[in-house]
Amino acid sequence: MTKADIVAKISEKLGLEKGDVQSTVEALMEEVKSSLESGNNVYLRGFGSFIIKTRAEKTGRNISKNTTIKIPAHNIPAFKPAKVFVEAVKTKTEIAV
Repeated sequence: MTKADIVAKISEKLGLEKGDVQSTVEALMEEVKSSLESGNNVYLRGFGSFIIKTRAEKTGRNISKNTTIKIPAHNIPAFKPAKVFVEAVKTKTEIAV
């Protein structure tokens, strides 16, 4: 599902203009992004948390030059779904084979 699909579904459900819904969805995404950039986690009850994870420094390999390189410690954004969300996905979706 793309952002356009999400906008279309919300617009259809609520009877709002697609442009208004798109502005709202983009504003939500921008707020989540700016909050994470400033070091704050975002908690959406019943949905999940957008959190900042810290990756430790590690040694990597440059295969083409056959050398080792140090990958410095860094932060990455992550999403942790709420328990209610996880259970709903487990029980309501089919297993793809």
